[in-house]
Amino acid sequence: MTECNAEQLEFHALGRRAVVGKFDGGNISSDGGGLLLGEVEARTRIVERLAEQFVDHRDPEAIEHSVRELVAQRVYGLALGYEDLNDHNRLRLDTLLAVLVGKEDPTGQDRFCPRDQGKPLASSSTLNRLELTPPNADAKARYKKIVANPAGMDRLLVDCFLDAYEQPPEEIWLDLDATDDPIHGHQEGRFFHGYYGHYCYLPLYIFVSFRQGCVNFEQQSGNVGAPRTWRAGCCAGAGAGSVLERRPAGGGRAWLGAGGSDAAGGRGRNQSGAGSVASAARRAV
Repeated sequence: MTECNAEQLEFHALGRRAVVGKFDGGNISSDGGGLLLGEVEARTRIVERLAEQFVDHRDPEAIEHSVRELVAQRVYGLALGYEDLNDHNRLRLDTLLAVLVGKEDPTGQDRFCPRDQGKPLASSSTLNRLELTPPNADAKARYKKIVANPAGMDRLLVDCFLDAYEQPPEEIWLDLDATDDPIHGHQEGRFFHGYYGHYCYLPLYIFVSFRQGCVNFEQQSGNVGAPRTWRAGCCAGAGAGSVLERRPAGGGRAWLGAGGSDAAGGRGRNQSGAGSVASAARRAV
């Protein structure tokens, strides 16, 4: 049987440059950009503050991954493009991700259980317990004991947005719009949308008109109060300024009113409305 034990492979040169393949690189990662995310976290503490929105009922003497480490592993994974939990069955071996998470032993060689040695991070099943623990779980639950505070997470998003400003903005525009997220299986919460003509989720997006990007709320999973949370939080953070909302015709219920908030809503196209708009446009000219 042929044994290949070459320390390096030599290929055709590129001009005066030698092209060599070597296998002594040690632990290598293709996600070096994650180090920039680590710098952002060091300044903003967003992941740390998100982890504070969980209550951990686990025995601290029987765990190896803190809530902050679990949240950091999941958030960094999403930011690097690894959306599925089962991606972490391989990512748990990633030394660079372990560095980002803040593991003191980024190689995992010192873990207690021999079968886990060399795997510094949590498996997909452990992260599953983080995401799917029911709200009434406590220390007596068998497996899922990490309870999230969704209302606190909503408030944190608003707080992070307002923290980006040294002075309260005079005016904040919140643009609310929903868009279809097509699905092709029998996922929980799916429904058929007549306008789009297929099965989908319908996440509600909130766009802020300056500096910050968008925040995604899953309307169909019961988070219809998210616009109210954003309006109340921005009203409190805007000082004497005003908070205004723009909604499309299909935006659903209106959250009008208190604290300097105002709203403008779209209406569905119809012949009567189109005629009125055309007439007003002609008069304006």
